Amino acid sequence: MYYANAEIYLIDPSVMPLSKWAAIGIGVGFVVVSYSIYEGLCRTPLNDAALSVVLLVLLALAAWGLTRVFSGRGAFIHYGAMLGTIMVANVAHVIMPGQRRMVRAMSEGRAPDAKDAAMGKQRGVHNTYFTLPAVFTMISGHYPMTWHWLALVALTLADALIRVWFVMRHKGRAPIGVLLAGIALIGITAWLVKPKTEEAGPPVSLDEVKRVIDVRCVSCHAEKPAFQGLVEAPKGVKLDTVERIRAQRAQIHQQTVLSRAMPPGNLTGMSDVERDLLDRWVRMK
Repeated sequence: MYYANAEIYLIDPSVMPLSKWAAIGIGVGFVVVSYSIYEGLCRTPLNDAALSVVLLVLLALAAWGLTRVFSGRGAFIHYGAMLGTIMVANVAHVIMPGQRRMVRAMSEGRAPDAKDAAMGKQRGVHNTYFTLPAVFTMISGHYPMTWHWLALVALTLADALIRVWFVMRHKGRAPIGVLLAGIALIGITAWLVKPKTEEAGPPVSLDEVKRVIDVRCVSCHAEKPAFQGLVEAPKGVKLDTVERIRAQRAQIHQQTVLSRAMPPGNLTGMSDVERDLLDRWVRMK
């Protein structure tokens, strides 16, 4: 979906004006290169603690770099694709083959190779800590207020801390401080990305709002969308009447002003002046 409709989901000209094929090439290349770097690091003599620090730094760089190339939605999904690819490859190319070799050795009366056990454990631990950040990126497309690289890094670390607590709990004693640290990171991130309160400017009429919506949004969000390839309004949101615009007031504000996620890739060219007009309309008492 992200590659077939790269102009909508992947490219944001205000971030980097990419062609469709350039964006696809960068996305695929990023996933392949990131997995290759990860695989190479796992095969170095680095101990678990040092490897964890290096991986966290590289994850932060990946989050920062992706948000400098793609739209927020595209950056987050590629971060998740990176983690997901690593997790699948760990199972397919390390954990399962190693287990098969160990089972075969035992069935033949030989001692299993300790290297298979060590590598399987290492990759299994990594997959454990990658799980929650990967799940977060899957649903992040619904929460554009989180589309900032620092929020992604903070939530990755928070998810890892929470997962650490679950692992400790299964082993017996689980210090509550680890769980609270993860929850605190989530809380701090939520506070930092919350909408900022500003004073409203001159009053705006609903007719002015409708004129902006008609030009910038109704091609997709209508009873019968005019945008090529759409047979129905995305998420069922229709803005082709005054009543529907008024009913979607909060969502319009969130998507076009606070997160600037809509129009996707700013395909219809909504200006800052128009966004300011919508902002003032919503903030009117």
